[in-house]
Amino acid sequence: MKRKMAEFIDHTKLGPSVTYEDINKLISEANEYKFKSVCVDPIYVNYAKKHVDGVLVCTVVGFPHGTSKTDVKVLETKMAVKDGADEIDMVSNQNALKNREDNYVLNEIRAIKKACGNKVLKVIIETSNLSRAEKIRACELAKIGGADFVKTSTGFHKGGATVEDIALMRKIVGPDMGVKASGGVRTYEDAKKMIIAGASRIGSSNGVKILKGDDCNDSNTSY
Repeated sequence: MKRKMAEFIDHTKLGPSVTYEDINKLISEANEYKFKSVCVDPIYVNYAKKHVDGVLVCTVVGFPHGTSKTDVKVLETKMAVKDGADEIDMVSNQNALKNREDNYVLNEIRAIKKACGNKVLKVIIETSNLSRAEKIRACELAKIGGADFVKTSTGFHKGGATVEDIALMRKIVGPDMGVKASGGVRTYEDAKKMIIAGASRIGSSNGVKILKGDDCNDSNTSY
């Protein structure tokens, strides 16, 4: 089961103090354990792509607040894809969502999905900042906009993934769209509960510890 668990994990290292030493360690672990992907900051995409072995490269757009203008996020996406990114985790504009500017949110997702081409797009809705009604709207907009996944969190805000949020997100998007649990998933049991609730991907900086059953966090974020 733990070997299969590796296929769910986006092995992650994001933040303002991440070094090449950190990235090399991340890549080495991902290659060894065959995680689904490594998730790295945009400046490391090209480097990661050259060094992974049978592992996807994921990066972030509009990270971590989602407040960049759409054109900026589109440019980030195009550059990431050019550098070799296989998957894009974009932060949705919560300001627009809370202002009930649903067309803005929807059009942004569509624009970024277009910029992705055939690459996977995950939309981060930052569940801990949203009411239940806002979570539902955010998931609906991501689905209508053509995203491949909805994702709970950046890991840089006050809360992360919960079993309740994963179950709600899965209910809203249905069986065919991906749901990614991220933020605070640190143990094998955490990850297992998320998958049972409906997660099809786990974002964590603790991928190796999850597989080994260790309960600690060496990340410089809560991701």
